[in-house]
Amino acid sequence: MIQKINAKITVYVVFEHQTLKVIPKVVIWGGKVHTIVKVGLHHVFRRGRTAFHVFSVASETLFFRLVLDTDKLYWTLKEIADAESN
Repeated sequence: MIQKINAKITVYVVFEHQTLKVIPKVVIWGGKVHTIVKVGLHHVFRRGRTAFHVFSVASETLFFRLVLDTDKLYWTLKEIADAESN
């Protein structure tokens, strides 16, 4: 089941300098650490001058839609879904 969320979260990322990609590795939300095992789609949209990077990622049990605000440099969890929703 997909749940809409709008919560600020902590995300640990790796920046791959050769490909210039940001790769989310860990999501910390609700006091729990979720290790990312798969990075799916990534796209960028703009609102005014601010670019927002949207990542669809998965842990072993959950799917997450994450958004990085490049102006304020914070992450927001927009949606979660359990593995059975897919």
